[in-house]
Amino acid sequence: MSVWDDIADTTEEAENLKVRAQFMRAIRAQIEKFGWSQSVAATNLGLTQPRVSSLFRGKISEFSLDALVTIGAKVGVHATVETDPPAGNDTEGGKLDGAPSLTPC
Repeated sequence: MSVWDDIADTTEEAENLKVRAQFMRAIRAQIEKFGWSQSVAATNLGLTQPRVSSLFRGKISEFSLDALVTIGAKVGVHATVETDPPAGNDTEGGKLDGAPSLTPC
């Protein structure tokens, strides 16, 4: 259980928030590793400095997963997809009980 599970209305929304948060942390870590100031990061990433500031301040509602994947690709943050094993052998209708999760690598 995480804070995202507590504040999200659905498990799908919680998963989306978790992945976005992971991307934001990984992107910020890469920018810090490169030693870029926020203004340099903005220039290198094609963003405004206030947008980079929002990223650094964790303003998750301001970033879609798509935007974070695009920004992440520019700094070497990529994702892998993992799937949970089905709870049983019940795959009726092609639907598995396990939900896929995406994590930055």
